[in-house]
Amino acid sequence: MTRSKRRHAGNATHECALTGKIVSDRDGVRLDLLRPALADHIRSLHPELRADAVISRSALAKERAAYIAATLQAERGDLSQLDHDVIDSLAQNDILTQNVEEEIDNDRTLGERAADTIAKFGGSWVFIISFMVFISFWMTLNLIGLIGAFDPYPFILLNLVLSCVAALQAPVIMMSQKRQEEKDRLRSENDYRVNLKAELEIRHLHEKIDHMLTHQWERLAEIQEIQIELMEELASRQR
Repeated sequence: MTRSKRRHAGNATHECALTGKIVSDRDGVRLDLLRPALADHIRSLHPELRADAVISRSALAKERAAYIAATLQAERGDLSQLDHDVIDSLAQNDILTQNVEEEIDNDRTLGERAADTIAKFGGSWVFIISFMVFISFWMTLNLIGLIGAFDPYPFILLNLVLSCVAALQAPVIMMSQKRQEEKDRLRSENDYRVNLKAELEIRHLHEKIDHMLTHQWERLAEIQEIQIELMEELASRQR
């Protein structure tokens, strides 16, 4: 697809080689200025593009996402949904970091909040000390018999109360642990997405810096050749 340059309001415009839309200089990137790996990937999909073809930044973001997906698939095999989420966020410049704690706490039901509170209290020293005080008071009250032994030794009623507390406390703690496992899973997925995106962005940054250094070196070599030619021309004139 040929590139057309126009002047509109004093700014140069170009036709995107992929979408055909008119874009400004700021919103367009030449194909030969892209990183070699990304440029080769785009040429493999669009072999008709010329070296000086201009691509809009929105189309370039989609091509970059496709290039990253192909690279990850070549390295890791089939991509998971988390991998696709990271690739989409790179293409759209979205932020992946999430507050997992706040997200889960906002979705808790009344029963889940009660289970978390009971499990938190049941696993604390306050519960252990208060329960020991309660048992000691119960046993002392029935052994001394100040108001009559309503549960004499061997404290059958106390054993029944303790059994009921244990029977009710166990499923409540299991519900709280299940929610904690879900929270850990979401936190792990969030860490994986953030780390993968950081890895891909750092790799992209390194490739871009290497490409810029290569271009700068080529320009310096051209300037040096021009300087040598000028010096030779001046020397020949002085002769």
